[in-house]
Amino acid sequence: MVTQEQRKRQLAREKFLRQQQRRTAARRKARMRNSVIASVLGVIIVGSLALYTTGVLKDDGDDKANASASADPSPSAVSDPCKKPAEGKVKTATWKKEPAMTIDKSAKYTMKLATTCGDIDIALKTSAAPHTVNSFNFLASKGYFDHTKCHRLTTNGIYVLQCGDPTAAGTGGPGYTIPDENLKDKSLKGQTYPAGTVAMANQYNAQTGEGKNSGGSQFFLVYQDSPLPANYTPFGTVSESGMTVLKKIAAAGENTGQGDGAPNATVVINKATVTKS
Repeated sequence: MVTQEQRKRQLAREKFLRQQQRRTAARRKARMRNSVIASVLGVIIVGSLALYTTGVLKDDGDDKANASASADPSPSAVSDPCKKPAEGKVKTATWKKEPAMTIDKSAKYTMKLATTCGDIDIALKTSAAPHTVNSFNFLASKGYFDHTKCHRLTTNGIYVLQCGDPTAAGTGGPGYTIPDENLKDKSLKGQTYPAGTVAMANQYNAQTGEGKNSGGSQFFLVYQDSPLPANYTPFGTVSESGMTVLKKIAAAGENTGQGDGAPNATVVINKATVTKS
């Protein structure tokens, strides 16, 4: 007999797949439109891949998460719990191919996100996800994440903070992609990403099989156990103090009141640093 909790998870996964399909269709349409524009103007448009981690929805609707309006506090009633961002500009550099492997795969690495809301320390899974850790080591050394906003917070169905996009629009990336890794991590039990997981966003569509190995720079931090299929490279674990910061951000809610939008908190990564232990 199917329990209420099992049914809830099944519905969440079904909604997840439907949203993924809508976003894939929208990206295809956008790519076709840009291709026509480029051919008419005679210019070459170099675009970054749109990297998403899709939200699990509670109700049907448009591409925004449609959930109970009571999921978050009213934006007007929420005070920003974070500090003013450090001065500086977001870098817009891109690269044509994945950086050469420079990390020691047998060593331990950590990543510190010094954010306006507090430091988030992450233990990286170097040996299990070497391409991902190597890419973050490269991008952090270039200051790629510095002064970027964490642009997405989901508070219904799945519970994640998404960062790593210099455009803060969900469409940015470093110009290259990296392979999926560590999808059989022992922590991913019952199609659930546990609280504290740091994983890659991507364009994977489980129904069509398209979008594998499409990770770039966008990643998400799970602040509460979230039902998701094992399609997103888990490459790190947030420290206890970092979880406190994440929960503070989550408590402030997101700006639509629908469970999926920009955080009400001003979450800016002042500086990202990857360090070999």
